[in-house]
Amino acid sequence: MISVDPILAHAAARREESRARWFEWLRIPSVSAQPNHAPDCRRAAEWMADQLRAIGFTAELKDTAGHPVVLASHPGPAGAKRHLLFYGHYDVQPAEPLELWTSPPFEPVLVDGPNGKRAVARGAVDDKGQVMLWLEALRFWHDTQGGPPCRITVMVEGEEEVGSKHLPDFLEANADALRDADVVVISDSNMWDINTPSIVTSVRGLVYTQIDIIAADKDLHSGLFGGSALNPINLITRILGDLKDESGTILIPGFYDGVQEISAERRAQWDGLNFDEKAFLGSVGLSVPAGEVDRTALERLWARPTADVNGIWGGYMGEGAKTVIPSEAHAKVSFRLVQGQSPAKVIAGFRDFIVDRLPEDAQVKIHVFSHGEGIEIPSDSPFVRAAQTALTDEFGKRAILQGGGGSLPVVEQIKQIIGLDCLLVGFGLDDDQVHSPNEKFDVVCFERGIDSHIRMLAVLAEA
Repeated sequence: MISVDPILAHAAARREESRARWFEWLRIPSVSAQPNHAPDCRRAAEWMADQLRAIGFTAELKDTAGHPVVLASHPGPAGAKRHLLFYGHYDVQPAEPLELWTSPPFEPVLVDGPNGKRAVARGAVDDKGQVMLWLEALRFWHDTQGGPPCRITVMVEGEEEVGSKHLPDFLEANADALRDADVVVISDSNMWDINTPSIVTSVRGLVYTQIDIIAADKDLHSGLFGGSALNPINLITRILGDLKDESGTILIPGFYDGVQEISAERRAQWDGLNFDEKAFLGSVGLSVPAGEVDRTALERLWARPTADVNGIWGGYMGEGAKTVIPSEAHAKVSFRLVQGQSPAKVIAGFRDFIVDRLPEDAQVKIHVFSHGEGIEIPSDSPFVRAAQTALTDEFGKRAILQGGGGSLPVVEQIKQIIGLDCLLVGFGLDDDQVHSPNEKFDVVCFERGIDSHIRMLAVLAEA
């Protein structure tokens, strides 16, 4: 295996150049959710394609029904054993509310923080900053070795922040070129803490629904009809209140079908992290844990399914009083799923749960906005083990294998459509204020992320 020491030294001598490129990309306001920024999204894609061409890649923009995807490839050295697919996204969240930013969101600045300098800008970490980690690693392999140590394909999309709605069509259309890869490398997650790297080996799926309950054909005067007419808000709150028992168990029949217990090895590792749930809740003004009472905090966050009411409305919500029995009531309800659960079965069970509790005069409409499965990445994968080796070499301590409480639709899409597992190695921190004003990325995380990817390229090429 090639020694990475000269590559790391080369990277260390060019920190300012890496930072300048990072900031140049951050200045492009590639907000995928806002149509007026469509030209900026294309400009961000073109910037990425140009950077890849400059280091020996063949790169092009592939148009979709939305924003383009950057697709690039490098053959690597003759006889290369491995083929890695790097995924990222160039689109960012809207910056609003602008008045809460301490500096213009698309004018990156360096400010002081507890860990040294940090860059503040929209996209600083999610995901432009983290894409730059492997882009710079590839650059420094090119500068010192003439190219990467294996075959590389790069796929950078522009709609992750709006649900990657056109990515499945792109994956289907380009499946033959993509599924030849051995594993997909994604940097769009966090470390355990600033000194402890981690690899995410599970992500939860998501079912997101809206319930509309309709009773009378118009809003009613509560003095004339109260005590006789069905009140949909009373009904919907009673149904939703039945979702869980006092122990936090979700009561939809069949909801837990397919849910597996975590292994003793993983439980021991998670217990060894000494996660401080009191401090975790205290950081957001809470003190008492919710959820399944017989489960540990990290189990509930990473390995157990959830049911949550995300919004509820109906009737009069203006200032002052209006004595009305509303004709309709509405709620948004979501479920985080783990591997083994069927989204279709959860949706069907939730529908039956509601219908079984409806009185004769009530009707219900259930809308399903999104659904996806939980994904488990084998912890004994040679690519996970290789990445652990590289991260251990960089940080001087073993990378932990952690769960991911959120959902990454792209991980499921890649698995379902092109049949590849993802290697999720991120370098963000919990306080990076992703999606919020004053998003930041610590410079030390940026630099160690580059060095980690330099090391990972070496070991993944031989995995």
